[in-house]
Amino acid sequence: MLRVLVVHDEALLRSALVQLLRSDDALEVTSMSPRADMPDHDVLPRDVCVVDGDCLQGPGDERDGCFQAGCEDRLVVLTTPDRPGVLHRAFEAGALGLVGKNAPAQRLITAVHTVAAGERFLDETLTVALLEGAEMPLTTRELSVLSLAAQGAPMAEIAARLHLSRGTVRNYMATAIRKVGARNRVDAIRIVQSAGWT
Repeated sequence: MLRVLVVHDEALLRSALVQLLRSDDALEVTSMSPRADMPDHDVLPRDVCVVDGDCLQGPGDERDGCFQAGCEDRLVVLTTPDRPGVLHRAFEAGALGLVGKNAPAQRLITAVHTVAAGERFLDETLTVALLEGAEMPLTTRELSVLSLAAQGAPMAEIAARLHLSRGTVRNYMATAIRKVGARNRVDAIRIVQSAGWT
């Protein structure tokens, strides 16, 4: 019997995934929210983790309320091709399986069995997006400046929090806007967030 842990932040979708996976008698399925106030999720026994890509925290990532996979975890990540940042984060977290959210139900069950056997499973709808999303166009500092701006921080606050001058922050912002092909700061934030880079 394979033990599967489903991690999703939306209760209805989490329960639907659990019911889908429980339709396979070879799977013993439990679930949790990445934001749940639970004991350390590392104590939950599992052979495979099925994680919504938007809930996944990558290496060096410090986003609150996200699932941090351990190096021993065999991950199957659910995502879409229009979120290259999420695909990249999943790849960096060591995911063996990537399944499109629009895939047929049986594909997820197949991915779980494939990953449990230690093999890779890549949904063909995600292949091109994974290759295109392999390199994020922004540096860590440019992404930090945009992330703080997305939270509503003015230039002076961004400069103070990152220990930079205001001119340097403006330069990072201008470079980030140009690199993502945006018209302005708001457009750059939209592009970066919709790609899943933040």
